[in-house]
Amino acid sequence: MRTTRLPEGVAVPVLGQGTWHMGERISERALEIKALRLGIERGMTLIDTAEMYAEGGAEAVVAEAIKGQRDKVFLVSKVYPHNATRTGTVQACERSLRRLGTDYIDLYLLHWRGQVPLPETVEAFEQLRQQGKIRHWGVSNFDLDDMLELADDRCAANQVLYNLAFRGIEFDLLPWSIRQPMPVMAYCPLSQGNQMLRHPALLTVAERLEVTPAQVALAWVLRQPGVIAIPKAVKPEHVQQNAGALDIVLGEAEQALLDAAFPPPQSKCPLAVI
Repeated sequence: MRTTRLPEGVAVPVLGQGTWHMGERISERALEIKALRLGIERGMTLIDTAEMYAEGGAEAVVAEAIKGQRDKVFLVSKVYPHNATRTGTVQACERSLRRLGTDYIDLYLLHWRGQVPLPETVEAFEQLRQQGKIRHWGVSNFDLDDMLELADDRCAANQVLYNLAFRGIEFDLLPWSIRQPMPVMAYCPLSQGNQMLRHPALLTVAERLEVTPAQVALAWVLRQPGVIAIPKAVKPEHVQQNAGALDIVLGEAEQALLDAAFPPPQSKCPLAVI
């Protein structure tokens, strides 16, 4: 497993596992737990979740998946903006800890900006760090102007939407993050639904390399230094395919074909959010 480093020097996998929409259906629970455990076996030990996902249901699924192997996992969770006050952040974190069945979260993120002033949320994050309840903190869905306003080198990561169909961060946010250096966590690296994965350019590259379109899309995201991808998978074959994307090298011809189909931004774009 390739790794990248947080600003404080901690190495984390560049390929992890997402849990958005997990914990929503009891009938899927056993499959979700099994998929996360398989991912851990394949080295995808970074697991991303949030109190928002199934209103804590995804955190409960993660708790089952990591039971007995917490020390192998780099655990990421997120706090709702409306909970991100001085006291609300601490209380939300404690609820997440109970659902996750652990006494610390490796990386705790502000899910998106709300009405609470950033310094207040940061103060709560630092309090949680001092108490040992979180190891690092960061943000999610922050554009460059948000990061410049935050202006805090204790911020460990920024989680944003990034895939072939949404490349806007490449104009300014991603280059800035690489210079810091601070990892960008790409959520929905395979987009949502299958429309992007059915694009003729992806199909062509996949056929040329004898891999799946999803693997091409994931390898494309992982080509960037300092980018962490967190695809969600429930089917075992999808977990295995995600892990296999690490071995795919896109040549200049493949890169050019994808750039023609999904052009990089030529000017500032509003931050894409799902």
